[in-house]
Amino acid sequence: MWWRMRGWRGEAGGLPSYDAQVMTIDSTNNLLGLQGMDAGSIRALLAPAARLMENRRAFGRPLAGRTVVNLFFEDSTRTRVSFTVAAQALGAGVVQFGAGGSSVSKGETLLDTARTVEAMGVDALVVRHSSAGAAGLIAEHVGAPVINAGDGAHEHPTQGLLDILSLAQSHDRLGGFDLSGLTVAIVGDILHSRVARSAIAGLTTLGAAVVCVGPAALCPDGIASLGCSVERDLDAVIGSVDAVMALRVQFERGAELGDGADGDPGDAGAYAMRYGITSERADRMKAGAVVMHPGPMNRGLEIESAVADGPRCVALKQVAAGVPVRMAVLLHSIGGDVGAGVAVT
Repeated sequence: MWWRMRGWRGEAGGLPSYDAQVMTIDSTNNLLGLQGMDAGSIRALLAPAARLMENRRAFGRPLAGRTVVNLFFEDSTRTRVSFTVAAQALGAGVVQFGAGGSSVSKGETLLDTARTVEAMGVDALVVRHSSAGAAGLIAEHVGAPVINAGDGAHEHPTQGLLDILSLAQSHDRLGGFDLSGLTVAIVGDILHSRVARSAIAGLTTLGAAVVCVGPAALCPDGIASLGCSVERDLDAVIGSVDAVMALRVQFERGAELGDGADGDPGDAGAYAMRYGITSERADRMKAGAVVMHPGPMNRGLEIESAVADGPRCVALKQVAAGVPVRMAVLLHSIGGDVGAGVAVT
């Protein structure tokens, strides 16, 4: 199995610039992104995750005696805690690394940090970093498996997998993960979202259609090059989709709401009015359709509290799905005596 990390260039409709090399990691144990993965490889991770969702002890503690390091250079709640719970559930020890208080503050480079940690005999590095390609760069220079826990605006593959698992659970597609006939609307700041890129790749590979909805400042036409369609009018699509995934506006990555011209909202109030998942919009969704959110939420901007806490929203189910997904990924990356049902390649 080959995990691939694909880049994109800035000239494609205003997409974030990222050095355009297509990096193929010569290892079967890294998970750097969902772009370029075939359906069989994705299903090979989702199938054991589905079993683990029913019973976290389904495969015992095959990683006993192994050590996983959460090498996080960015803040995190869900992903860090989820990987920690996942590793411990499989019997592994977990070491938490944060840039603050480390030798990074003394000028140590990313690669020196990663190689130093690896030299201590660890079995896997779970990497989060603000720069696109950081996890792939580390994977080129260490021998331990590297799992991308989010790199800049590039990818967040385990989030993409848990989103797929949650969608499949909601629509009774766990048997085979065939998402044909389902349409998912991803709404909001697509431009700066690594979550959106992984979701688009994974969902479309398994047969779903994806429509990205937002103002041009946050959802440029060039997003369509990722394999989705692009729409500006949320109300035109809300009644026909099987799931709506609301994304927060990532102001910390330079997101802007535009100047009010050319259809851009211009301010938070106008954005919420045009692109927020309101109770009225949720009521117009078809029977069985769900509202998703990767978190953290900005309530009152991209989603109303009444919707976030309402019966359509599966955000907490997404959080719960993150643990079995990351357990499955760790099993594939590190291995161990996992018994029948998990093909470690």
